Amino acid sequence: MKYPKIALHYQILLALVLGAIFGAYFKVDQSALIVNHSHEKNDIETKVEDWSSISFVDSSNPDSVLVKFDKFNQQAIIRFFKKYANQSNLLIQIEHDNGKQSTINTIQSIKKKPTIATRLKPIGDLFIRLLSFLAIPLVISSLIIGASSLEDIKKLGRIGTKTFTLYLATTAIAITIGLVLANVIQPGEKIHEDTKERLMAAYSEESSEKIVSNLEVDIIDFLVNIVPKNPFEAIATGNMLQIVFFAVFFGLMLTFIKKENAQPVIGFFSGMSDVMVKMVDFIMLMAPFGVFALIAATVADFGFEIISTLVWYIFAVLLGLALQTLLIYPTILKIFTKRKIKDFFVGIRDAQIIAFSTSSSAATLPITMECVEDNLKVPKRISGFVLPLGATINMDGTALYQGVAAVFIAQVYGIDLSITDQLTIVLTAVLASIGTAPVPGVGIIMLVMILQSVHIPPQGIALILGVDRILDMARTISNISGDAAVAVAISDSEK
Repeated sequence: MKYPKIALHYQILLALVLGAIFGAYFKVDQSALIVNHSHEKNDIETKVEDWSSISFVDSSNPDSVLVKFDKFNQQAIIRFFKKYANQSNLLIQIEHDNGKQSTINTIQSIKKKPTIATRLKPIGDLFIRLLSFLAIPLVISSLIIGASSLEDIKKLGRIGTKTFTLYLATTAIAITIGLVLANVIQPGEKIHEDTKERLMAAYSEESSEKIVSNLEVDIIDFLVNIVPKNPFEAIATGNMLQIVFFAVFFGLMLTFIKKENAQPVIGFFSGMSDVMVKMVDFIMLMAPFGVFALIAATVADFGFEIISTLVWYIFAVLLGLALQTLLIYPTILKIFTKRKIKDFFVGIRDAQIIAFSTSSSAATLPITMECVEDNLKVPKRISGFVLPLGATINMDGTALYQGVAAVFIAQVYGIDLSITDQLTIVLTAVLASIGTAPVPGVGIIMLVMILQSVHIPPQGIALILGVDRILDMARTISNISGDAAVAVAISDSEK
């Protein structure tokens, strides 16, 4: 009997649901730790279970407890040890539920007890790496072909101006939606004091590291740094803005030389683009397995317990992302195109699912380009310029989340934000979405900068770090959907 073939996007969606169920069933035990230590030159792995508290102690002064954690602070214990792992005199004292005590010294590592779900994560990581390594050669080849096919530089300038204008507008709208929802829902007023204390204790170490990584927005330096000193260095480091500049400039210059000299170069990059697209098709066959592994590992590692503690904050962010994705982007399409909204979302559904699974606009870029070009019929010369730029500087979902987060943290601390403060948040978030684009982990670092701009204690990010990974998955959908909507709008306006 011949069974009907299931479409790839349904396979991916099914893998996402099954991965979540699998991860929830094989979740990490939040009260168990694996401690690797040495004893008489032998490496020993000790499972620490059924404990009520763990204390870190300086062996040179056993009566002095550095810090004490209860069994609900597994993440905090691991982070604390990573910070002080180079101290050979560090030991832990364990109080068990049955009243017994034990001590472990010469500690090498402390980690969670893995499950079958978390052991699948390398499959997901491999899938992300396969997508990521395609992005740069695909962008370079597409941009060079697109720029070389433009009639004049004025056309590129017009496309660039439209792209920047729409990206800035959607980012400003997103941050405004976030601020309005946070003021209406007031999630910070609904968090209990004991929950606040537990979150601050669990993530205070990580928040301190993020604060140290503070950034400043300098638009002049940003514009200057778009021009690469060395294009090969830009390619090696993945600096997408510099890569876009080089590829567009290279492609434009092909129009100024003899056609017989330009044609072999264009032919080479055209063939390279076709090869990259075919590689994307093959890698997407692995997508259901990669998505299953990523979602299973994420759910197993983080669980759903922390969601209940920040349910109103999560609701405000998700509602804002839904409004941005389902209201603002369709409005842009209605204004600039004559396309059906349903066709747009059907066309980019594969990219949205991959974006949710990987939490990375850059890793999703090859899929976004394929969806926009093949399903929405946007020319390569448009998609190759607009989409890489969007993956770098257009962070609508991130900006919206920062608006909600800033007000949430202010409400928890009892700080009233004036209209001027909230306008400052809008301006800082819009500028930061451009000026800090090349920095890894930019979302949280941008948030630290925004909090400091309106004098909110940046240590407050410890309150939201626990659910950041989950919300990052959701806001990446908004990020790539905005990129695709702008690409379609630019394409149809050029026609």
